[in-house]
Amino acid sequence: MQDTPYIQFFDGGSEPTHALLGGKCASLVTMTAAGMPVPPGFAVTTAHYDEVVHRSGMAAAIQAELAGLDYHDVAAVDAASARIREQIASREIPADLRAQVLAAYDALQSRFADEVPVAVRSSATAEDLPDASFAGQQDTYLWVRGRDAVLEHIRRCWASLYTCRAILYRLKNGIPDEGLSMAVAVQKMVNSRVAGVAMTIDPTSGDRSKITIDASYGVGEMVVSGQVTPDNIVLDKVMLCVVAETIGDKHAELVPDVAAGRLVERAVDAERRRRRCLTAEEVTAIARMAKRAEKHYCCPQDVEWALDADLPPGQDLLLLQARPETVHSAGSGRKEAPAPAPAVPGFNLSGITSMLTAGLGKV
Repeated sequence: MQDTPYIQFFDGGSEPTHALLGGKCASLVTMTAAGMPVPPGFAVTTAHYDEVVHRSGMAAAIQAELAGLDYHDVAAVDAASARIREQIASREIPADLRAQVLAAYDALQSRFADEVPVAVRSSATAEDLPDASFAGQQDTYLWVRGRDAVLEHIRRCWASLYTCRAILYRLKNGIPDEGLSMAVAVQKMVNSRVAGVAMTIDPTSGDRSKITIDASYGVGEMVVSGQVTPDNIVLDKVMLCVVAETIGDKHAELVPDVAAGRLVERAVDAERRRRRCLTAEEVTAIARMAKRAEKHYCCPQDVEWALDADLPPGQDLLLLQARPETVHSAGSGRKEAPAPAPAVPGFNLSGITSMLTAGLGKV
């Protein structure tokens, strides 16, 4: 049996090694160990991806495609990207490696009375470098059901290492492709009734005495992509009292179509649009969770969260992702996190991410 694990459960007690797990999965492991309410799941590690690439002989072909590319020649980058992604997406995973993924998927499903959909999320080793943000550069797929579909979407995540956008980003920022690898998170899908982002800093002023919450109905993608105007709530970080709020229009929500296995956009009725989508108790709970993330990572955090409709009140708040806030806190002399802190699960909602609103979501 190999020394380096190909599968690592978030609650398995292993160290959150960034090189093995990438940014998102390392943070999932870290936050789970810290007792944060993270949906359960496992990582298909970079060792698994590297072994697939090695056995298939794709490494040399990928390097040949990337050699000599210039970010000014977008057409050439796009053509190389398409050829690389086709190679990765079309190759079968070797039987023994496939079996390990399926065994982990079955073990995850055994925790629930009925089969649940999962999110399949990219976790690249180059994510969240100190001077660059890879938010949105790779893919996430939501509401994935079944063993074959999970394997297919893991391959799609691997292929997203080489989207035209990701290649151009690395070229422009001087980030080498050598040693680049991808882990993939597979975790229980959150049935989000309300979701959004909380920041343990005022993003407009950099005031670290405030917590700001943006919230809207359904999946939080519509908040991040700017498709809806969310409720905006500002709290005093010490007292956790609301100091300002603006009720957003929230005219639409993304909700699951269980029969079709996808997310659909639905209009929000006038009465729900006019009222705040969070109760006072929920606002406080979100703020407390954001503060915990900041305390754990020792720097201001950009936290993604959701309220799961499948869980009872008081147990329904889930942490989807936590990453360091980079705009105002960069260069502030803050203490760095003791463990990898780039990101945690469910969907990818941060910053510039843009998820498809039809079919299986992509981030």
